[in-house]
Amino acid sequence: MKVTAIKTAKVTAGVVDIYGLLDASLDTLPEKSIVAISSKVVALCENTVVPLGDISREELIVQEAEKYLPKEHSKYGHHFTIRDHTVIASAGIDESNGDEHFVLWPRDAQSSANSIRRHLSEHFSVHDVGVIIVDSTSQLMRRGTTGIALAHSGFLALRDYRGEADLFGREIHFGMANISGGLAATAVLTMGEGAEQTPLCLIEDVLFVEFQRRDPNADELAVMQIPLEDDLFAPFLQSVPWENGTHRDN
Repeated sequence: MKVTAIKTAKVTAGVVDIYGLLDASLDTLPEKSIVAISSKVVALCENTVVPLGDISREELIVQEAEKYLPKEHSKYGHHFTIRDHTVIASAGIDESNGDEHFVLWPRDAQSSANSIRRHLSEHFSVHDVGVIIVDSTSQLMRRGTTGIALAHSGFLALRDYRGEADLFGREIHFGMANISGGLAATAVLTMGEGAEQTPLCLIEDVLFVEFQRRDPNADELAVMQIPLEDDLFAPFLQSVPWENGTHRDN
């Protein structure tokens, strides 16, 4: 696998659309490659921002979260939230590299990923191309951040091993590999988290990826999501006093 961070012009809210940024930043796009894009850059291009001072951070978190845990429950005054089937800090709201704005998550990351894939396919005359919109998050009991996929398009996001045999002939009953999540982690690591100015990443030579010349369908998206009560971590997720935010899941 070959992973290359792509430097872009500095992006500020509402100045350039995502298609113009991609066209200006990518010289070529090989067949069977994947473009990873920072969710922050997608949001900035969509002008999905709120000026600092227009609203408090706490009010905005409640507005952008489906569920939230009041900061009083955190030793560090930290807000944990659920947004778009994801446990994420502060509903994805970030101030870094926002130029005096709160930067929100994209309005509809899946729709953006689908549209970007179609644009790249047409602009570069390629048939098999994938797109991932990525963000960073923290993991339980591990220091530092890693990347997660908010949306994908153009390839199968899961590799299902169930029903196959392991090395010793034992049937695998529960194994599913999250391809989009693994690629997102690789992309975010390569892009960096500071002032690198590389919010795009080109991923090539991904022989383990099954490309699709279409958007993911409803069933493929649904299988990626687990209801809170069925989640492996339900004993933890259901043991805290979540409150309802005002954002409604897409």
